[in-house]
Amino acid sequence: MTNPAPGTLAWFEVATSDPDGAQKFYGSLFDWTFEPDGPAASGGMDYRNITASGAGAPMGGLAGTGGQSPDHSIFYILVADVEATCADATQLGGSVVSKHLDPGPGAPTFAYLRDPGGNLFGVFTPPAA
Repeated sequence: MTNPAPGTLAWFEVATSDPDGAQKFYGSLFDWTFEPDGPAASGGMDYRNITASGAGAPMGGLAGTGGQSPDHSIFYILVADVEATCADATQLGGSVVSKHLDPGPGAPTFAYLRDPGGNLFGVFTPPAA
């Protein structure tokens, strides 16, 4: 599988304090399937990859917040360079909410940004193969 081109809307997340309820809702509404991703069974974050019916790969994720953050949804744009994109966004009147430039082995580099109107979105670069 190849990655989409930079500038492509490439991932989304639904973060919720009720991941089982969200999975039931979205799964029933859109016929999505969910597969655990990560160490939830060993006490880590509850993260579930979302795949559309008939799709060959996940398109998003469902994150259980454990009530530690407000429920929200966010979209992510694939970029060639997260740090450069953060600098460009700032020059264009946006702001950087947070950067995660070294998230660990196998994890994407990503950042949360706000556009000049205050809308939150994410940018990411996939981990090296």
